[in-house]
Amino acid sequence: MPATLLTTPAADPRTNQLLAALPLAEWQRWQPQLEAVELPLGQVLYESGSTLGHVYFPTTAIVSLLYVMQNGASAEIAVVGREGIVGVALFMGGESTPSRAVVQSAGHGFRLNAKAVKREFEASPAVMHLLLRYTQALITQMAQTAVCNRHHSLDEQLCRWLLLSLDRLSGSELHMTQELIANMLGVRREGVTEAALKLQKAGLIQYSRGRILVLDRPGLEQRSCECYAVVKKEYDRLLPPTPAV
Repeated sequence: MPATLLTTPAADPRTNQLLAALPLAEWQRWQPQLEAVELPLGQVLYESGSTLGHVYFPTTAIVSLLYVMQNGASAEIAVVGREGIVGVALFMGGESTPSRAVVQSAGHGFRLNAKAVKREFEASPAVMHLLLRYTQALITQMAQTAVCNRHHSLDEQLCRWLLLSLDRLSGSELHMTQELIANMLGVRREGVTEAALKLQKAGLIQYSRGRILVLDRPGLEQRSCECYAVVKKEYDRLLPPTPAV
């Protein structure tokens, strides 16, 4: 399903961290080419193996990058929100990727067509360096997610996942069903239910009908494994500060 274009943008494009970091000359070239898009929950931005026609810059949405097995099982390898770009394969030399990109939290964003992205990446050292630094941070998140899923408890994984999602949204509330979280983490729904109840009993979150309200973020960070801090430190090191929203 193609993304729905918006006639009136729901947010300033520079709510996205990468767009906000563009030098003035690059920003002036990009601005007229950016298309505002609605990103509803469950929207598939690209499928595994498909040719990418655009890159996406979320502003208020979160996009999940998933690997899908032959039997239909899936697991999340990374999340992308207002700090980043969806579709790094386009400027890294590939036309497709084995992962699937799905909107995890509904919102809005902007897209840029493939030809424009390649042209800017090749012509502008500033754009190239910015996108390569972001890609390095994304690779760190993917690697840390793999380690976390192998070595840490579901409670710790859930804390990491909630914190990464919070970093990509304004506010402290998430709208996620347990089934969606289970698909993202590649575990059974019952396991997510049990882990969420533990966090709720500890006074860290309040969960009801797909609505997760984080009550104690420092407590959530303390309960999480080291994976969240590793990923956040790398993003903070490589990327410019998140713009105010």
